[in-house]
Amino acid sequence: MTLDELLASDTALPSIPKIIALLLNELDRPEPDLRKISQLINTDPILTTRLLQLANSAQFQLSSQISSVSEALALMGLDQVRSLATAAAIAGAFRVIPGLDMNQFWRYSLNVAKLSRTLGGMVRQKQPVAFTAGLIHATGELVMHLGMPQKMAALSQEVAPLGLKRAAAERNLLGYCYADVGAGFARTWNFPQPIVDALQHHCAPFENGVYEPMAGILHLAAWRARAKEANYDQHDLTHNFPDVVALALGIDIDMALQQDPIDWTSRAEVAVLV
Repeated sequence: MTLDELLASDTALPSIPKIIALLLNELDRPEPDLRKISQLINTDPILTTRLLQLANSAQFQLSSQISSVSEALALMGLDQVRSLATAAAIAGAFRVIPGLDMNQFWRYSLNVAKLSRTLGGMVRQKQPVAFTAGLIHATGELVMHLGMPQKMAALSQEVAPLGLKRAAAERNLLGYCYADVGAGFARTWNFPQPIVDALQHHCAPFENGVYEPMAGILHLAAWRARAKEANYDQHDLTHNFPDVVALALGIDIDMALQQDPIDWTSRAEVAVLV
């Protein structure tokens, strides 16, 4: 199946729920209407529940419990609400995927999101955008497993779905990888262009002379989170550190690895999304 055929497949690429489409459209306006945003979220009980669960999870480390959409908007800001709505929408669209451990997938994705937010702060990129990009950067893997379950199952016998060499294996087999699919998915759902570009180029930030700082951030974050899934020790981390990308960002190995600069995702956080 070609990339265009996969992205045109109704089976592989679920349509965005109408409420989410309206919500993201309003959030993209120069001056979003907070009352309209609150009303849109409140019309969907499942979205409301998921958003509040995510808002109260450990990843946002708020000092008080959020009990309403209006509180979430007031305390968290529109960028974080966008991230939560995005997570809720994608989690709802991709419930069970053949051949994938969804608990592992969301644990990994949240770790990449957190790492991206931290690294984004180091290099003066927008941290909420980095978090959202990190959260959705591997959705192409979900699409590929839905659209080509047998082919992906066979590939997974050679390289794990979250293996460090997965993108290269997919490109060798198909001529494209999950990053290309994820960018197409994000484009279909009308995500902002900087996020689409970051997803498109994060596996190879210097490919074709293109370098997007956000793609570099995703590259580092995804490498670190996949290394954790592979149980890399300190020697492995040092030996395999993607120093060329880090150098372009102005991040050295100590900055990237110091004391693991995030709280790794807990089971309770993952449970909100599966």
